[in-house]
Amino acid sequence: MGISRCTLFMPALFLLAHAMGQKKDAAPVAGTQQEKMADSTDLPPLPADKTVKQSAVIGGRSINYNATIGSIPVRDEKGKKIAEVVFTSYVVPGDDPGRPVTFAFNGGPGASSVYLNFGAVGPKRLQFGAEGDLPSDAPVTKDNPDSWLDLTDLVFIDPVGTGFSRSLVDKDASRKNFWSTEADIHYLSRIVYDWLLRNKRMRSPKYVMGESYGGYRAPRIAHELQTGMGVGVNGIVMVSPYLDPAAVGDGTALSPLPWMINLPSMAAAKLEREGKLTPQAIQGVEEYARTEFVTDLLKGPKDTAARLRLVQHVSAFTGLDTAVVSKLDGRVDAGTFLREIHRVDKKIGSWYDSNVTAWDPFPGSADQRSGDPILDALIAPTTSAMVDFVTREVGWDIHAHYNALSDEVNREWNRGAPRDSPVSDLRKAIANDPNMAVMIVHGYDDLACPFFGSRLIVDQMPAFGVKDRVKVHVYPGGHMFYSRPASAASFKADAYGLFRH
Repeated sequence: MGISRCTLFMPALFLLAHAMGQKKDAAPVAGTQQEKMADSTDLPPLPADKTVKQSAVIGGRSINYNATIGSIPVRDEKGKKIAEVVFTSYVVPGDDPGRPVTFAFNGGPGASSVYLNFGAVGPKRLQFGAEGDLPSDAPVTKDNPDSWLDLTDLVFIDPVGTGFSRSLVDKDASRKNFWSTEADIHYLSRIVYDWLLRNKRMRSPKYVMGESYGGYRAPRIAHELQTGMGVGVNGIVMVSPYLDPAAVGDGTALSPLPWMINLPSMAAAKLEREGKLTPQAIQGVEEYARTEFVTDLLKGPKDTAARLRLVQHVSAFTGLDTAVVSKLDGRVDAGTFLREIHRVDKKIGSWYDSNVTAWDPFPGSADQRSGDPILDALIAPTTSAMVDFVTREVGWDIHAHYNALSDEVNREWNRGAPRDSPVSDLRKAIANDPNMAVMIVHGYDDLACPFFGSRLIVDQMPAFGVKDRVKVHVYPGGHMFYSRPASAASFKADAYGLFRH
């Protein structure tokens, strides 16, 4: 999860910076818990790991499992503890060495793992991320019928600075050791290794799952585990992933890819509002984006005939007024789309699902001056639900703020140079292991991480087993398509193929 329209990463990608950047321009208040953690090494110790027995009805049958909240230390090269990473695990008791275990990460950078946990595959589910969900909704979880716990044990990992995970060094050292693209992969891969070692699970089939920027992490962690940690990975799951920074631009780049990638998701939103969204209908848009759209775009706006064709087709596919599309020479950015498609209703759409809307507090403004409808609605219930689960249900006695989304981590992140290393590492990982399976999943309406980008990436991969091993699935919904029960059920059904590969 995550969006940032002003980072070096993909526009509209990271869950934190788009909305938080609009609302939190002021410096953080001195003395917050987060700042004290960053600047002090004299912190009270975290509680010991705590496990409770729970059960949930999953797939029509009751499953008993152990829910654990615990922490794993991160140490520097001299053995000094420099951070503590908190995890939530759900393990079905037994000694079966063939039972899989899946390690799950959300994105940001700066997002905890609560979204995949309580939204997608954990044994308990909290409704959020769909039209009508509100910040004041009761943070009450229910059994998740589409949890993956009947397929695999689950370990949800909160990177340093998110959830209750914390750095024990100052900000400069935190940036170096945790808050950068390369350091992030190395220490999180070690956390996976240490959990396997502690729980004697080295023989288990292993899967890595990541959402949004977690989708950037997943193939890179899998490759690092293979080649750096000596741990084989059986499969990778990328949920609404951010995969290729090189594929996007700021709207001025020569490459047609940014415009190509967004168009099918805009068209899908219009088709869904009309009750016409089908894979067949979207296939027509994808074919246009690959062919006539590209050639007309590259001819440039000075070619009158090409410009007219672009305007007519893009207007028809997106539902935007022809006059608006004409002013943009057929090049509609996601921000303009979200602003204009609901302007008559005086609402604003979400980057994560453009058909999820909220009232626009400044409907007469030329630019959006409010937060994201989904982001603003999910922080409160997810934070409250996770804190209630950790402290009341499990009984992990901690007194700290839970950072479901940390704008500090996102703000301090060293993004490095844009490159396509996730795709490179994905290629290397599946080339190294012909048995590795990969599932890439998206929601049709997502403009933060549009599905068409992943389709194009997979289409360009070498042919060695990709047809059978790298699957792309697209479901109704947006970035968090799993907020829709039917899409969550389809996601689970497709997961059976991954674990039985």
